[in-house]
Amino acid sequence: MPMVLLECDKDIPERERHIYLKVDGEDTRDFLPISNAATIPGTLSERGCSFCGAKLVIGGVLKDTIQMIHGPIGCAYDTWHTKRYPTDNGHFNMKYVWSTDMKESHIVFGGEKRLEKSCHEAFDEMPDIKRMIIYTTCPTALIGDDIKAVAKRVMEARPDVDIFTVECPGFAGVSQSKGHHVLNIGWINEKVGQLDAEITSPYTMNFIGDFNIGGDTQLLQKYWDKLGIQVIAHFTGNGTYDDLRRMHKAQLNVVNCARSSGYIANELKKQYGIPRLDIDSWGFNYMAEGIRKICAFFGIEEKGEALIAEEYAKWKPQLDWYKERLQGVKMAIWTGGPRLWHWTKSVEDDLGVQVVAMASKFGHQEDFEKVIARGQAGTYYIDDGNELEFFEIIDLVRPDVIFTGPRVGELVKKLHIPYINGHGYHNGPYMGFEGFVNLARDMYNAVHNPLLKLAATDIRGETATPVKEAAE
Repeated sequence: MPMVLLECDKDIPERERHIYLKVDGEDTRDFLPISNAATIPGTLSERGCSFCGAKLVIGGVLKDTIQMIHGPIGCAYDTWHTKRYPTDNGHFNMKYVWSTDMKESHIVFGGEKRLEKSCHEAFDEMPDIKRMIIYTTCPTALIGDDIKAVAKRVMEARPDVDIFTVECPGFAGVSQSKGHHVLNIGWINEKVGQLDAEITSPYTMNFIGDFNIGGDTQLLQKYWDKLGIQVIAHFTGNGTYDDLRRMHKAQLNVVNCARSSGYIANELKKQYGIPRLDIDSWGFNYMAEGIRKICAFFGIEEKGEALIAEEYAKWKPQLDWYKERLQGVKMAIWTGGPRLWHWTKSVEDDLGVQVVAMASKFGHQEDFEKVIARGQAGTYYIDDGNELEFFEIIDLVRPDVIFTGPRVGELVKKLHIPYINGHGYHNGPYMGFEGFVNLARDMYNAVHNPLLKLAATDIRGETATPVKEAAE
């Protein structure tokens, strides 16, 4: 029974093509869930919009850039402070949010003058910041505001500033994945190649698809420093606007999150001949393999082995302590896309955890190909899952812990199932050797926390009066 129609989906039978149950002996190439397709009417999707994919995931991570959102205030607020992207300059990107705060009258009469005024106000209020990204949203795209023309006028009036525009309203694609693509391609076509880089090492690379969630970038940077590798640009964790304009100067593109950032790596190879190397940076085995691949490219294998041995000696005993206590724990992963295949094999091999269900919000076919190949038989794989499907899957697989985002996490907590923030982390970083110990610690604390079990106990006993749901 490869494709599954859940009981809750009986009125939306099209959902059967989006849910796969892996069975031994089947050719999984014949049973990939449909993905990167429009949400079926009638199902309550957990997806983010295309604008969100550009601003929240990639552009908004930069530490020295004003993020001007041309639209209603809600578009700015809903993409602010929802992920933990720390920086080494006081977390500028997390402190502030900018919006043109479009109202009905601006929609009727046009918002270009308001946008231009807002850009000047932002630069005046923050005179040390000279870089800006302007984003369209659904209403400003619908009325046809020309944000490129506005950006050009502002740059002519202020010769020391530089502005990048992202024309990707929420309705531009089926999910936030469209926003990833639009920003990637726009950036390399309009900004890469504009500045030279000061080269301080014979080994240079771009690290692409890492957004410093919980400090991931800063932890991995310690490895590159020890190996003597200069990172020209981080795309975009703890990164700067101008460093991303220098990406063409690197010898190698190392890609971590292929779904959000693989596009720019492909274009850098096409336009500048820079090779692409994909790695996984979650888990001991994967991180060690990634370091070996990078060092092999530069011919510094001995340095890589020394670094791996040093990190294993420091962190492996702690990981083994958690592994002994997490054996057989059942885990569900309901995140965006690539983390399904980044995490499933690493938690199984390094922690002895069994992954029993996985759901992707914006994964493509290649993401499902990878995760199904790495996953075990008996695991459910879901594209664009909805709330009722999550509840039914929980009843079917009975996970001990769920890695997901805060929205689904709030539902999960009401069921008294431990949840870990798979988007912004509980206590990151989670990448690298030290980071995976942090992940194991958070999982251990969640699974063995007695509070959820106590919360599920009704101390009133049999005298409690049942409360009917509104729909009953």
